[in-house]
Amino acid sequence: MEQVHDIPAERPWSGLVRKGQTIRIIDSHGQQAIDTIFYNAHDHDERYSAQDTIREGGAAYITTGTRIMSSEGRVMLTVTADTAGRHDTCAGCCSCESNTVRFGHDTRYLHACRENFILELARHGMGKRDIVANINFFMNVPISPNGAMTIDDGISAPGDHVELRAEMDVLCVISNCPQINNPCNGFDPTPIRVIIRD
Repeated sequence: MEQVHDIPAERPWSGLVRKGQTIRIIDSHGQQAIDTIFYNAHDHDERYSAQDTIREGGAAYITTGTRIMSSEGRVMLTVTADTAGRHDTCAGCCSCESNTVRFGHDTRYLHACRENFILELARHGMGKRDIVANINFFMNVPISPNGAMTIDDGISAPGDHVELRAEMDVLCVISNCPQINNPCNGFDPTPIRVIIRD
C-alpha cells in the first residue's frame, strides 16, 4: 500500500508511519528545506532527540545509515536512502522572533516554521512546549572547524529524496519551510511530496 501526500509551499503536514513502513520525503523542485520532528505515535513525550542522534552516529549530519534516536534513547527510524548527501539537525527552525532578530522588525509578520509546527501539533493535542530541536532535511548548513555554522545555498536538486524506515510507530510532523530571508529555500519556497509505503 502506498500513500502519497503533496504538501504545498509554506504549509505544515503530519502523518502516521507504522513500524516497518518507509517514508520518502521528496524535494520536488530542489533547494527546499523541510523541517521535521518525529514523535512516538503512542506516547508523544518520547520524541526526536538531535543530541542523541548526533552522539549515536558520531556525525553532525544525517544521511544514509543514520539512526534517528528518541529522547528515551531508542531508535525511531533508520535512514535507508539519501540522494542529497547530508541533512542538518543543528540549526533549528525559523520563528517570527528569530526572523525579527536576524532580519529586522519588518519581517515580524512573516510566517515561520515554529508557527507551522504549533498549528500542526495542535491537531494532536500538543503545543509550543512540545517543539524540540528538529531535522532540516535538504538544508545546507556548513560547519567550520571553529564550530561556526552558516545557512548556505541548498545542494539538493529537483527530485532528490531521503527515505527512512520506521523502527517504531511514529508521528511525523513537517513544516515545509516558508523562510524567504536566507538561502535555505533558494528564496522561493516550493511544494514537496511525501510517500509512505508498506
